[in-house]
Amino acid sequence: MPQHKTYSTTPKDIEREWWVVDAEGQTLGRLATRIATILRGKHKPYYAPHLDCGDYVIVVNAEKIHVTGRRMDQKLYYRHSNYPGGLRSITLREQLKKNPTRPMELAVKRMLPSNSSLGRDMYRKLKVYAGPNHPHEAQSPKTLEITTRGKES
Repeated sequence: MPQHKTYSTTPKDIEREWWVVDAEGQTLGRLATRIATILRGKHKPYYAPHLDCGDYVIVVNAEKIHVTGRRMDQKLYYRHSNYPGGLRSITLREQLKKNPTRPMELAVKRMLPSNSSLGRDMYRKLKVYAGPNHPHEAQSPKTLEITTRGKES
């Protein structure tokens, strides 16, 4: 009788790649789910939920994202100063004018694990830029094409 051993991924088995994604014309939420999947490493055959198996993702043209419906004026981002009456809100349209990378960062961050340092480590591998240029050419990132149906090629 042959003995089959269960394979368990270890940190030394993880190989990281760099991906660059063009966000121009992409829907915010759909793009964020694909990016979160890559940051977590769920696209790899040796994915383990207790390890950070994911890759680095560079998002360019974050200021040119697309949202459906009337979300530009109806979606609100909240912050609180921890003082009574200190709740402030800002719409997506205003947020894109003030800080164009923030909506993409928040959309991806809220799709990652939030109860451990694992999610923070995954979030650190996300690099978002408002324009088409990024300073990570030395890592020779691969282009990740994400179609409108959410499939990568």
